[in-house]
Order: sequence, then C-alpha cells, then structure tokens
Amino acid sequence: SGSAVEFTVNARSAEVQIFGDKGIENEENCLPRYAVSVDGEVILDELLTEEKKTIRLFSGNEPRTAHVKIIHLTESTYGAVGVGGIKVDSDADVPVIPEQKKKLSIEFIGDSITCAYGVEGKDQNENFTTSTENFMKSYAYLTAQKLDADYSAVSYSGYGIVSGYTSSEAKNTESLLPDYYDIIGKYYDYDKDWKHSEHKYDVIVVNLGTNDATYVNADFDSRSEEFAEGYTKFLRQLHEAHPDSYIICTLGTMGCTELYPCIETAVDSYKKEFVTDRIMCYKAYTHTIDDGMGSDWHPAENTQQNSAYVLADKICQALGLESDQFGVDMAVDAEYSVKKSGGAELTDSCSEWDNSYNITITEGGKSEEDVQLKAGTMKLEKEGKYRLKFKLCTDAENELSFRLSDKFTGKVYHEDTVTGTGEYTSYEAVVNIPDDSECELVILAGGKDNSCVSLRSVKCVRTG
Repeated sequence: SGSAVEFTVNARSAEVQIFGDKGIENEENCLPRYAVSVDGEVILDELLTEEKKTIRLFSGNEPRTAHVKIIHLTESTYGAVGVGGIKVDSDADVPVIPEQKKKLSIEFIGDSITCAYGVEGKDQNENFTTSTENFMKSYAYLTAQKLDADYSAVSYSGYGIVSGYTSSEAKNTESLLPDYYDIIGKYYDYDKDWKHSEHKYDVIVVNLGTNDATYVNADFDSRSEEFAEGYTKFLRQLHEAHPDSYIICTLGTMGCTELYPCIETAVDSYKKEFVTDRIMCYKAYTHTIDDGMGSDWHPAENTQQNSAYVLADKICQALGLESDQFGVDMAVDAEYSVKKSGGAELTDSCSEWDNSYNITITEGGKSEEDVQLKAGTMKLEKEGKYRLKFKLCTDAENELSFRLSDKFTGKVYHEDTVTGTGEYTSYEAVVNIPDDSECELVILAGGKDNSCVSLRSVKCVRTG
C-alpha cells in the first residue's frame, strides 16, 4: 500500500509509462488503483486495466519545473502498478531528479484499517471494492505527510497476529501478517526477500489485533494468552529486523479493545527482554456511527484523519520532537462521572455502542449544582484554541447549564446553556485557553426531579 515513485522534472513536456501485471485480469471490483499527481494536484486517479499505457504529465512551449508522484492506492493483494520510462522534452543536463530521502522514516504494519479499506465507501452498508480503497486517505499516509516523513506500509486486509479474520471462530492461519513481513509482497512474483538492512526506520507502528479478535473472542480465557504470546513473538521479529527503531503499538479504531491488555503484556515483555523503553502502546479512539462509516463498517475519512493527528502526536512524544497537537482530540480519553449532593438521587449507566453516559434523576436536589455530570480530564495547553463539541439529550424544554473549567482551581473558561428537545442536540464552540490547564466539561443537571440526561461524542480538538 502506498508504494510510490516521486521525482522532479525540468522540461517543456513530460510523459510516463505505466505497466500492469496479472492484477489487470481481476474482476472489475478488485482491480488495482493508482493516482498520478503533478505539483500536488491529482491529474489521474483510475483502476488499472491495461498492460501498458502512456500518461502525459504536462506539455507546453516553455520549460517547467514540476514535482511528480505516481502512487499505488490499493493493497498489494490486488496487483502491482509498474512505472517505466519517463520521456521529456528538455534542454536541462539532468531533467529528472529522484525525490530525496526525508529526515524521518516510518514503517506502518497493519490490516484493512491501515490499507484504508472502503474509506471512500458511501456508508457501512456498501460492500468493498478497490475503487473505494485509497491509501492517501489512510491514517498512515496522513501521519507521514504531517510529519514530512518517508514511509513503508506492510498492510493486508483481514490479517492478524495469530489468526486472520474468521467467521467460523476457527483459526485462520492463511492470513498471518508475521508470515509476510520479511518478503516484498504476498502476490504472484513478489514473494521475494525484503532486505531490512537497506531500509532504516525511526519508528515502526503496529496496528494489529482487530482480525485476531474474531478468533480470540470465541474462547477468550485461553486464546487471549495465545494472542499475547504471538504478539510478543512478532515484536521479537521486528527487533531482529530493526533493533534501533522505536515501536508504537495501537489497537481500537474498530473496537476489539478487549485485546488491548494483551498488547500491554507483550510490550512489557519486550521491555524486559531487550532492556529498553523504546516501545509504547496506546488505545486508539473507537469510531462510532457519528464519525461516519466507510464500506463494511470500516473507518471513514474523518476517523482516518483524526487517527493521524493522534499518531503524529504520539510519534513526536516518542522521539522527543515538538508537537503542535493540532487536530488532536484532548477529550479522547476523558472519563464520565457524576457528582451528587443536596439529597439528589439518580441512577447512571454507560453505553459502549455510542460511548454515551446516561443518568436518570429521581430527585434533583435543591439547585442545578446538586447533580453534576462530568467528562474529563483534558490537558489543554496555554494559549491554545480548542473546538469543544458534544451531544446532549434531555427532556424537552429542560434547560441545562454547563461549563468547561479547570478541575482543580475551578476557573471557568467557557459556559453556556443547552435546551432539551427530547433528542440529541449538538453543541459546538471555539474556546481560548490562556493557561496550561486540566479541564473537565461539567453539565449541571440538578434542581429538577424525574429527568433524564445523556451525554456523548465529547470532543475538544486543538485548532490553533
């Protein structure tokens, strides 16, 4: 996924030859897809159906300096895209200059999430075709772009550590990514050694486990241990290939977070075995229907972009680089809680499906402060600009006050009201934070008996 040829050309006109392999014989919904861009503008995005074709990049009477990229948008199992001769009309001594290596290099290892499977699908009910798989909209590509990094992606839809995707609860050993990590690709003529020594990575990102869950969850007590051991073994394989790389492990974009503790166990084992702290893990935000869905319930563009913001921040933390935290949702790990006083009585519950917190108030106490529904803590930076968003559902015409305030000092940075409609109401505002602060969103729901309040989709995203 995402393999590309990049170069700068100085010429009056230029064209490039594109070649197809056996992938052009695939069914229409499984053809390899690629794109060609000139100076950042995509001039061609298509499914490859020909063995050979010539693409005109630009033409004119005056010399032009242009940056060209030809990029493979689909994963390797659907076939490769070949780049052949580059023909130019130029007086320059060196008319074509290959792209130079960047200071930072990242390897991404993953499954369909990394491949950007179905990212352009219209909704979760649409079946996958390669025309909706676009690696340039993958969190991996977007992370590399944000950090101005070179990248390599080892990603196969349906693959896992100890089992690929299975609908029968039986182990699928045909789709194990560790079996293909050391070769160029699992496709016809590309089953050849990948020379790790020729590729150095500052960071290796592992996003696996989503498919393993279809097997592990059938007998979690025994199979979760098998998954942890398999994950640890794969980390050893990565260390052997790239002993100096920092490893970041993540899971959770499509759920399956029940396996996350297994990854923590594997990471701890790696630290002890190799006596190193150059590894970390984090639980990814699980997308919901509110985020939009791609084909077959896969992440849509919004989720992929948000995941890239978070990962870029994690990489900066790992390597000691400065992070602007732009686009990072500071509420992604916020926890819900409720505080009651003044004789208030209520019941509360959480819903994993839409990540909501729900309270039913039987006695509201004497004032609105007697029932406080909270989401926090969010570590916000001095002089940061944040977009606060959430959805709140309460009884029709029930007006609720809320505030964004410092958890410890009580300093209020933003306050407003929301009037209930009986359904979820969306709220959004931009808030300036003058100080470094640990904030919480506080919904004041007291003072009213026999009322219901539900809070979900809390986000506090840095925009400046």
